[in-house]
Amino acid sequence: MVRSGTMKEALVRKGTKVNIVDSPIPQLPSPDHVLIRIVVSGSNPKDWKLPDIVPSEKGTNEGDDIAGIVEEVGDNVYEFKPGDRVAAFHEMRTPAGSYAEYGVAWAHTTFHIQKETSFEEAAALPLAAMTAAVGLYLRLKLPQPWSPEVPSQPEIPLIIYGASSSVGIYALQFALRSNIHPILCVAGNAKDYVEGFIDKSKGDVVIDYREGDDAVVEKLKQALKGKPPVRHVLDAVSHGSSITNIARVFAEQQDAQQSGKAKGHATFVLSGEKEGLPEGVDQSITMVGTVHKDSRDFGFVYFRYIARGLREGWFKSQRTEVVPGGLAGIEGALQNLKAGKASATKYVFRIWETEGARNGLTAV
Repeated sequence: MVRSGTMKEALVRKGTKVNIVDSPIPQLPSPDHVLIRIVVSGSNPKDWKLPDIVPSEKGTNEGDDIAGIVEEVGDNVYEFKPGDRVAAFHEMRTPAGSYAEYGVAWAHTTFHIQKETSFEEAAALPLAAMTAAVGLYLRLKLPQPWSPEVPSQPEIPLIIYGASSSVGIYALQFALRSNIHPILCVAGNAKDYVEGFIDKSKGDVVIDYREGDDAVVEKLKQALKGKPPVRHVLDAVSHGSSITNIARVFAEQQDAQQSGKAKGHATFVLSGEKEGLPEGVDQSITMVGTVHKDSRDFGFVYFRYIARGLREGWFKSQRTEVVPGGLAGIEGALQNLKAGKASATKYVFRIWETEGARNGLTAV
């Protein structure tokens, strides 16, 4: 059992306010959990959204992206031991998240990281990378990257709307690994960043949404000339014009083919009914929490595949920005996320920089 005592923990309240409190060091909630000393925590937009949707007077530890050192493992855990360098996806809306000195995660959503991967890079991965995998392979049912047909499969056009976002940039890398082309990426300020990933020789393009909705739709249509109709869309924005533009592309394909109903599937990262999609286009919500419930095996496999990709170099963490002050930097960072100031960047926090942290300056 880990040494007893208290730790520093950040609790997020409605209005994107953060309190740093002293909390007990968590104990393992089950034999299948891992206790991790958190070196770096990542942040996500849900961290400021959920406290407004489900407010708590005390506040909640909303962090779910963990990078750190294994402290203790449950009796059923066989892959990890104390001292291992790991990253992990903490189960959302449960205690002992990543905005603290110690946190817990299920063993199946924990994965090893090599010394070549920094804790800052690792903290940018778990939630967003798994969301991308769920969207592409569970919802859109695209070819798995290890499928026998991947090296020589026919063209499969894919639209990634919001390709510079956390989910978008990981979806792009998975799609490349699955030999999916052409990939039609819609991005804005970070357009050049996205272009560094695509393969233009296979028809991949980046379209700048700042040129306006009509231009986006027209350029998507141009990119699809001479290609099979687009049947797969991952919308990492999922509000406003992203939905209407996707609907227009599907509808205009239908009109051009004069073949009755449009066919396809669009998956969205935000919940709620998406109006305007033509009849015949399926829609789904990509909920990453499924890997802690119905899709545990999927989460187990893909987190280990991500670890392999990092080691081999074909999968890379998105860009990160270290916010000074450890837990004290969370409030400002979440407010910046809320204001839309982060562009193709993940805010991460070095927990040992927190004033009064028992880990002191023991970065690893």
